[in-house]
Amino acid sequence: MRISAAIMLALVIVTAWSGDSSAKRRFYPHQEYFDTYEGTETCLFCHEEEATTFFHSQHYQWLGDAPQVVNADNEKLGKLNTMNDFCTSPGPSWIGNAVNSDGKVIAQGCSKCHAGLGKMPSPILSKEQLENIDCLICHASGYRRDAYQDEDGQWEWKPILWKNQRGMDSISKRISLPKRKMCLRCHAGAGGGQNYKRGDIEYELADCSPDFDVHMATEGNNMQCVDCHAGNDHRVRGRGSDLAGTDSPDNLLFCTSCHEEQPHNVPALDYHTEKVYCTVCHITEFAKTDKTDMKRDWSTPQRHEEANKYSATITFGQNVTPVYAWYNGTTRVMKMGEKVEYNDDGSITMMDPQGNRKDKKSKLHAFKLHEAVLPVLREEQWLIPLAVDEFFVDGDIVKAVNEGSASAYGNHHPDYEWVKTKRYMGIYHEVRPADQALQCLDCHSDGGRLNWKELGYKKDPILDSLK
Repeated sequence: MRISAAIMLALVIVTAWSGDSSAKRRFYPHQEYFDTYEGTETCLFCHEEEATTFFHSQHYQWLGDAPQVVNADNEKLGKLNTMNDFCTSPGPSWIGNAVNSDGKVIAQGCSKCHAGLGKMPSPILSKEQLENIDCLICHASGYRRDAYQDEDGQWEWKPILWKNQRGMDSISKRISLPKRKMCLRCHAGAGGGQNYKRGDIEYELADCSPDFDVHMATEGNNMQCVDCHAGNDHRVRGRGSDLAGTDSPDNLLFCTSCHEEQPHNVPALDYHTEKVYCTVCHITEFAKTDKTDMKRDWSTPQRHEEANKYSATITFGQNVTPVYAWYNGTTRVMKMGEKVEYNDDGSITMMDPQGNRKDKKSKLHAFKLHEAVLPVLREEQWLIPLAVDEFFVDGDIVKAVNEGSASAYGNHHPDYEWVKTKRYMGIYHEVRPADQALQCLDCHSDGGRLNWKELGYKKDPILDSLK
């Protein structure tokens, strides 16, 4: 049976306006504002002011004010000048394709998760820096990019559709506020794999059930990341205990930013809110779908035959029970280029939440405790970052240490030793429904979750009070 062109056109029009949700989702306001996408310049034509605010943000600078770091000494701190125990520091490993012997790209540098197009951020505002901003990485649904070399051999991030103008024009018009999937591109994949770093920020959050996360459940509250974290002028709200800088030191984010201080209407529970933060009871475990990196030993390279690459020796955990410690909102960071401080067990705490049970500002918080083995300059006692991308290819950890030391300190032949480290990382996502929160005996019983002596008590205070 043949259908006339007129009838076919009518069917298309009816389908498009029938109220079908998929048809509605295909309309984006920006599709009417420009015809051809010519890179960030297209965005700057209307949004130079917004780009300028983003330039000054921590998402672009990877540095920020650090009033919550007790030893910041008024210095701006962030990814660029501090060190972590995952891939250590972006300095030695900014951008470029690390290719294994099979010709497969296995690493592309830390800037893969920077909202720029490949140039290092500069504190000095310029046209070049504004044009380096990649607006689409946060604002365009379906946008993808890859690393390419220009004629001079310089690396840059470019859309994978950069040779397909029609496709590029389509993708670049899908502009919206950042959705969960856009944020998860980087925040769920940081540290080398799905959920390796944070532990409580999994790809599952893009479309999860209320049991997984009561706030972000698609069939539930369906909250987006920006519902809590969006601030003014691209200044994101929120700071985990292991993050040095913050975009919004005067606009902090707490559970009580939305919920009441005593929300339970049960005296015994509301009494706990004075010294116990919400996450302790309402995030019962993390890494519920994807395993998370719990220990990374860089002193012992591990060969992965199937992937044809090397990594540190990583110990993973799944359905991990948090550790608990006092936290008053401030942190002590172990800086690069400063003498490390050792704990009684010979380890170094790279990010140490401050507080104790007698501190009126302290509350008990839930943490992921990440451990590592990292190099330290033997004489100076400074932490050494690693040049990790080449290491993933050849497994030469000595070269990785040497190049990291050269990048950070100009020392190309360091005398170093391996030291155990630990980092407390705040857990704030994967909140369970109220009826699945911890119960009294989960903590107040023999073998319960809390180590009362480590928290400053002689014994369980509830049992002690019953005498």
